[in-house]
Amino acid sequence: MVSTVQTVAYLGLEARSVEVQCQVAPGNPKFAVVGLPDKAVAESRERVHAAISAMGLSLPPKRITVNLSPADLPKEGSHYDLPIALALLGAMGVVDAETLASYVFVGELGLDGRVATSPGVLLAALHAAERSLGLVCPASQGPEAAWAGQVEVIAAPDLLALLNHFKGSALLRPPEPGAVEPRIVGPDLAQVKGQETAKRAIEIAAAGGHNLVMVGPPGAGKSLLASCVPGILPDLTAAEALGIM
Repeated sequence: MVSTVQTVAYLGLEARSVEVQCQVAPGNPKFAVVGLPDKAVAESRERVHAAISAMGLSLPPKRITVNLSPADLPKEGSHYDLPIALALLGAMGVVDAETLASYVFVGELGLDGRVATSPGVLLAALHAAERSLGLVCPASQGPEAAWAGQVEVIAAPDLLALLNHFKGSALLRPPEPGAVEPRIVGPDLAQVKGQETAKRAIEIAAAGGHNLVMVGPPGAGKSLLASCVPGILPDLTAAEALGIM
């Protein structure tokens, strides 16, 4: 049986789709990971094995092959632990394969089954939203992933809690978006004396979202006027804040 799980590979600030395929077949017991993995991904075999054992399960005495597709795309990082573990559990029949197909999985596994933090969760959440999929990520990074907007986020503290959620016996609570730091109050445009034409131009540019160039001799007040612009702008929406990252 072949089980398939979706995850991502990070190329700079871009998340690329990666399909984790797991096959459990008759043969000499072996656990192989192929698909151009780096050292961190190759070591995931031991973390996955230990995490599954921590739940009281044992790997079948068969040949286990995990393929990270596309095979010509380099795979780096420890966030492949969770998708590899879920693909393996799907191939073992522990979790429903159709349920796994609705999510993108990222997260590093501890030897006791904990889902540890991994970089790039927000990128994975945005990628999942573009593909109309949900995201499964570490519990500590749920508030970060929730900023992606209209995407179902499951923030799992450990592998066992995630399996219980999928089986419906103990549902995990959806995370709330992380708190935003309060705005730092700067100079007020009303405190600027004179410069009525420049202040009018700033108000028009801020209201219409236009670009603005200020030219003048040193001491004319260009820096002061520019520092007043944030004070008359509205708060950023979540989509705007993500767009200017």
